Amino acid sequence: MEIRKVQETGGSSYVISLPKTWIKSLNIKKNDPLGLITQPDNTLLITNKITGEQTEILKEFDVEKINEPTFLFRYLIGAYIVGYNKIKLKSIKKMPPFARTVVRQFTQMTIGQEVVEETDSSIIIKDLLDPLEMPFNSTIRRMHVVAKDMHRDAIGLLRNWDSPLANDVISRDNDVDRLHWLITRQCSIVLRNVNLAEKLKITPGMVVNYFLISKFLERIGDHATNIIKNIENLGDKNLDEKMIKMIESAGELSLEIFDKSVESLFKKNIKASNDCIESVPKLISSCEKINTLALSQKGIIAISVGYIVESIRRTGEYAADIAEGVMNHLVRLET
Repeated sequence: MEIRKVQETGGSSYVISLPKTWIKSLNIKKNDPLGLITQPDNTLLITNKITGEQTEILKEFDVEKINEPTFLFRYLIGAYIVGYNKIKLKSIKKMPPFARTVVRQFTQMTIGQEVVEETDSSIIIKDLLDPLEMPFNSTIRRMHVVAKDMHRDAIGLLRNWDSPLANDVISRDNDVDRLHWLITRQCSIVLRNVNLAEKLKITPGMVVNYFLISKFLERIGDHATNIIKNIENLGDKNLDEKMIKMIESAGELSLEIFDKSVESLFKKNIKASNDCIESVPKLISSCEKINTLALSQKGIIAISVGYIVESIRRTGEYAADIAEGVMNHLVRLET
């Protein structure tokens, strides 16, 4: 750390000299404006980025060195999440067909990414989304609604199997994934761009909390698809009414905890968060009773019911994790 003394000028102003190396590295000239941002811990941030506009950050990929579609897709997702707003794929030879296919999948699976230039040997993808248009609260709320409906529809299939509905629920998991990737990307961008954080009225601590909540929501979406897959494994083996009612009851309790955990975030209700956490033992007890009953069933029924109940339990536990994160956030706001 470089220490510099504060000087007083004119009896009403205080000045401090800036490091010459920093000034030179950013090519700052006399009379150039600089931004001063007071941080939550009362430290002062000095920046030459005063417009709030994102700087173009380019990531290039040599497709000839990445000849496996899944590997290339993961590369693109990584670049998206890290926050690159321009991605270029290049090849000395003609762009291979698999690369164009992967690019189409990538733009369909992400939000705001579009191909803006394409030649025989290159593809340029640009981010067209303004981060201010997708605030964290709105994205979290949408993830919550989608994941909750996925679970309710999935458990409903215990009584009446419907293949089109099952496929629809599974496809909705892609929506949850897309929104989770968006939040992860927004976190990367905000932590790098203090002006954007100020416009969104968000602190680094809040950003981390939103990321964790988003991750739990993504996991909850995954468990809805697990429920469907295990109901499908039951085939024509009907469950008795008692077991179905017990599973439905546990599912409703799990979703109730889930609902309250997310609402406690938006209502800033620390007591509601605590109530969610306190409700989990009751859910675990209900799930254990179902598992005990399932053990008396034959083979595939016991296994499939066990996995279904596991997903219901994990959903409630992830909801409690969300509530814990909300409590930590609200405690921080009180200090």
